[in-house]
Amino acid sequence: MTIRTRVAPSPTGDPHLGTAYIALFNYAFAKQQGGEFVLRIEDTDQVRSTPESEQAIMDSLRWLGLNWDHGPDVGGEFGPYRQSERSDLYKKYAQQLVDNGKAFYCFATAEELDQMREEQMAEGLRPKYDGRGLKLSQNEIEANLAAEKPYVIRMNIPAEGTFKFNDYLRGEIEIPWENVDMQVLLKADGFPTYFLANVVDDHHMEISHIFRGEEWINSAPKLLKLYEDFGWTAPTLGHLPLLRNPDKSKLSKRKNPTSINYYKEMGFLPEAVLNYLGRMGWSMPDEREKFTLAEMIENFDMKRVSLGGPVFDVEKLSWLNGLWIRENLTDEELINRFVDWKFNGETLGKILPQVKTRINTLSDLVELAGYFVSGMPTYAPELLTAGKAEEDVIRQALQFFIWDLEALRTWEKSEIFAIAKTLADHHELKIKVFLEPIFVAISGKTSSTSVIDAMEILGSDMSRARLRVALGHIGVSKKQAKKLEKAYKVYQAD
Repeated sequence: MTIRTRVAPSPTGDPHLGTAYIALFNYAFAKQQGGEFVLRIEDTDQVRSTPESEQAIMDSLRWLGLNWDHGPDVGGEFGPYRQSERSDLYKKYAQQLVDNGKAFYCFATAEELDQMREEQMAEGLRPKYDGRGLKLSQNEIEANLAAEKPYVIRMNIPAEGTFKFNDYLRGEIEIPWENVDMQVLLKADGFPTYFLANVVDDHHMEISHIFRGEEWINSAPKLLKLYEDFGWTAPTLGHLPLLRNPDKSKLSKRKNPTSINYYKEMGFLPEAVLNYLGRMGWSMPDEREKFTLAEMIENFDMKRVSLGGPVFDVEKLSWLNGLWIRENLTDEELINRFVDWKFNGETLGKILPQVKTRINTLSDLVELAGYFVSGMPTYAPELLTAGKAEEDVIRQALQFFIWDLEALRTWEKSEIFAIAKTLADHHELKIKVFLEPIFVAISGKTSSTSVIDAMEILGSDMSRARLRVALGHIGVSKKQAKKLEKAYKVYQAD
């Protein structure tokens, strides 16, 4: 049997460190045994998936040195490798499950399901689908289908008993069926959910082992039962520990930059980032800190993964990155890295038009445009609130700006400015006043080159990271955070 693993990210945002972490361990496991590694794109979320995000994911994984044997850009015998291109296959198998009594039609509306959950919570019960679709007669089902009433297809889950499975890393795990919901397999738009698409694809792509994050443990019964329902042999399943912030909370962009592109733009070496991710819950037999991907593969044993939540510490990564720079790069190689990073014609070609009218000597470039290559700018935090807007207004406007930018599908200055103008109007601020703290957050100064142009050049990852740092300087208490979330929902509804 060929050992074959995969990573299957959704192209709905920035390429995440967690994706790289899961990809690395799946890659190392397969390659250590002479196997193959598959990249599959889970783009069934048609609202949030974008080609730009897909490309960013592929670029970031390649930047790290994780190359796939099968994938949407390299092809392979199990293609296509985008789930949106396999929709007819999922419909076929969803119908097969219905025909065999393993799944059923549910015609309940969103409003009916909301009411169901409210009634359950009022009775002190855990919100859960109540199986109403199973109570429909065949005549009722046929009448609804004939009337073209919208429906989803749900998985038929046992009401009693428990499900046991053997986790590759954790041994036997037992989960009561009462804790497992009747999962939607095929949505009303005809697209599959994660569970159906993954099972069908992993089976057809002959995936032998699946290593994923521990947050998916409780969903394992649904996943593995689908294999039973189809009569297929399930891959070996294992759950890796979650990456943690230094305070042991789940790794999140509010406390740590989580985008791979952020670390690329900050000037970290891909070798160092991959090396550090390899130390997340695993170590070399000789405990050495610094090792290459090839060395990791040669010595890799998935059974040696520690299940305690590994801490992703940016300071430790910076230290390791310094070792790679000093110990592995000649001066000539380091020069080339600088050129590849920022000091190339393409990047300077974007920056120079912003500063050319303001410089009299070449050295003026450093003062005017240094923030384009300076990582996180340093400034007195009080500069953020030194403008005409009040601190509470700045706090809310800055948080709303970050949230709106996180949902932005295309990172272009016209789109960024449109968001800024809408938020300025919402907060009854002139656009110049709204942008005052943004100037500081992005450039470290109260005035600079066009801040919107700068954000486009810096890119989404670095821009949002700088804005989050600024919001951290202003401070958001738990009480304020809840208030902001409520206010943002009202703002979105307007």
